[in-house]
Amino acid sequence: MEAETPASEDPGRKRRVHGMLKLYYGLNEEGKADEEPQSLDPCDINGPHFDPEHYLNKLRKECSLAELMDQETCMVKQIRSLDSDMQTLVYENYNKFISATDTIRKMKNDFKKMEDEMDCLSANMAAITDFSARISGTLEDQHAQITKLSGVHTLLRKLQFLFELPARLNKCLELQAYSQAVSSHRRARCVLQQYSHMPSFKGIQDDCHAIMDKLAQELRQKFRDGGSSAKDLSECVELLLQLDEPAEDLCEKYLNHAGSRLELDLQSLEAEIRPSPPGPALKDSSTRRPSPSVTVGSPPDGTAKTSALPSPSSNTDILEFIDRGCNEFVSSLCLVITSYQELFVNHAQTGELASKNIPQMANSKLHAFVDDLAARYFSLVERRIKEEKGVADNSLLVRALDRFFRRLQAVAKLLPGSSVPQQGTEIVIRAATERVKQYLAALQSFYMDSLTDVRQALATPRLSLAAPGAGSHFGGSTSGRDAPSSLPELLSSLSASILNQIKSVLASVHLFTAKDITFSNKPYFKGEFCCQGVRESLVVSFIKFVCQSSRQFCESAGDKGGSTPPALLLLLSRLCLDYETSTISYILTLTDEQFLAQHHNPVTAVTALCAEAREAAQKLLNHYVKVQGLIISQMLRKSVETRDWVNTIEPRNVRAVMKRVVEDTTSIDVQVGLLYEEGVRKAHSSDSSKRTFSVYSSSRQQTRYAASYTPSAPMDTNLLSNIHKLFSERIDIFSSVEFNKVSVMTGIIKISLKTFLECVRLRTFGRYGLQQIQVDCHYLQMYLWRFVSDENLVHFLLDEIVGSSAHRCLDPAPMEQSVIEVICERG
Repeated sequence: MEAETPASEDPGRKRRVHGMLKLYYGLNEEGKADEEPQSLDPCDINGPHFDPEHYLNKLRKECSLAELMDQETCMVKQIRSLDSDMQTLVYENYNKFISATDTIRKMKNDFKKMEDEMDCLSANMAAITDFSARISGTLEDQHAQITKLSGVHTLLRKLQFLFELPARLNKCLELQAYSQAVSSHRRARCVLQQYSHMPSFKGIQDDCHAIMDKLAQELRQKFRDGGSSAKDLSECVELLLQLDEPAEDLCEKYLNHAGSRLELDLQSLEAEIRPSPPGPALKDSSTRRPSPSVTVGSPPDGTAKTSALPSPSSNTDILEFIDRGCNEFVSSLCLVITSYQELFVNHAQTGELASKNIPQMANSKLHAFVDDLAARYFSLVERRIKEEKGVADNSLLVRALDRFFRRLQAVAKLLPGSSVPQQGTEIVIRAATERVKQYLAALQSFYMDSLTDVRQALATPRLSLAAPGAGSHFGGSTSGRDAPSSLPELLSSLSASILNQIKSVLASVHLFTAKDITFSNKPYFKGEFCCQGVRESLVVSFIKFVCQSSRQFCESAGDKGGSTPPALLLLLSRLCLDYETSTISYILTLTDEQFLAQHHNPVTAVTALCAEAREAAQKLLNHYVKVQGLIISQMLRKSVETRDWVNTIEPRNVRAVMKRVVEDTTSIDVQVGLLYEEGVRKAHSSDSSKRTFSVYSSSRQQTRYAASYTPSAPMDTNLLSNIHKLFSERIDIFSSVEFNKVSVMTGIIKISLKTFLECVRLRTFGRYGLQQIQVDCHYLQMYLWRFVSDENLVHFLLDEIVGSSAHRCLDPAPMEQSVIEVICERG
């Protein structure tokens, strides 16, 4: 048990044991005396004023016997604990006690030796003091004489210097030691001026002035020659200032001299900029695409378009040009600023010069000088940047602008308050903005070129716009070498190429905001450039351009929709619809993620762009329906207008134009089905293909037209027809279609049959003419009902066509149903 006791000791008690020595001497943990006030309570057993008798009396009065016994037991334990702690303290510090004893013994011996040495030193110092006093007394008489002789010697040396000064100055002038000459003259100038009333000193002064005038003339000539280095020039200016040359004139001359050197640098830079001669080659290449990596719908000859625009006509690229400007002009300008400031601005002025405010005057001249040269340099830089028309590699321009911006920061440090850094930042901003405009123009050009490729692909006979086996009206085989084999592939290729081009452009523009680019930390590139420059001016503007340029295809004149292929209208409508569905959101999300744009300013909402894209898709699809409907209508109109319906022969087959209408409608249905979903149809009746005959030859039809066969009752027939129209559902021929195949085909068929109806109303028919219309309508009904959303619409319009023919028939005698069926099945 006793062996386990040390391991289970309370850590607080162990610390108390180690701190016992400090407590004994009244020190705290930091080794300083405890500043707490001492207790004055006589019952405080740990206090210095403890009174045993008083403490015992208090215990006897306040405590019972049991409490006294407990108190005794507790006190015995504390005494034993203290004894144990003291014993432990002695054991732990035994070596220290021994060492302290030895140290004290050694100190006693050392101090005894030190006292003896101090007594010896004191005796020696007393002897030295006595010896020094005797020497001073001995030399006291000669000290005054030595001081007087020393003063005379110094005066003679000064006089010797003055008399030798003209010769010394001439020697320095011969050796071109101008600095030493000026220094010597400045040392003697005040003395010569003070004693100029004496003839000898006056002569020396005149000779010195003549020599110094000659020296100043040589310095001015050296200053004007301009062939000296910057260090020699600075020394020359400093010497002229010491010779009391007017500071303002020196500033002007120094800046003019430096300006002549900087002018050579500017002329050298300007020689690198040559105006590009206008020519067809440059004009041609300026419309090429911004990237050769993506081609859409390559033309038949397989020639890929390249997007790299020509580099400037100058011999050096933009990075070399900026490097040369920074290494020559900007570095020289910084050196001139530093030297000028050391000479005129930061130079300590004394005497009369201090009262002339030379630093303020010199600083204002320096600012004007720097601003003028910087403006010319910036003009050259902007001219060179404008030559950067190619957008294939943007990294070169960004690196050049970054280097240009960083080197201008040296001017900002050397010349606080200068407008040069701000002007440089504005140049960088304008360059970035112009670059965004160039990328927008390149994207627009790429999009228009892609549409041209699509139009060429649509006009190429190798391209099959329909699915395999769907008919050959829109092309032959699919043996094109690189062309897409169907409209979906063409749409996918066009959409992917545009999206890849946008990503490529965003990656290029993102270089302006890269972390290793110095000017990217500017507020403009963190906010407005990302928000207004890239998102609005580039991405949003391009999306709007796609929608607007697509809508322009709907403004073509002519019955057949001008020169725009209907398949292109259909493809663009699907492209705009895909943009509204997902592409716009994806592009804007990608832009916001790459540029971390904080939209402090109002921006175009995604919903607004999607609405614009959907509007363009709707307009294109409506126009497609109108164009295709007009193409079929034109065939029907010509077939009605060019035939003599009164004297025609008895029908034996279906007219060829009706077969062509069915074929074209089938091809259009296949074409639309490649890009749009089927859509919703109403339930078809089981006898849809036979209802036409039953409608036209049934008892209902005979009842409707029975009166017309009798010449005595034309009014009753018209009345029955009008009553029938009142209860029929109104058909809106040119209403907007939905984005599905059934709705598109319904719109086209409505336009075609309505045109057929209107043409029939303008003609007069004989018996066989009416029967031919019956055969044609029955043939149309056999095939057209399956394309529309509601077969009753086809029935109604064909019913109207036969009815109008019967109204305008001179001898209305309808053909038998069985005969019509035989002719149509045979036809």
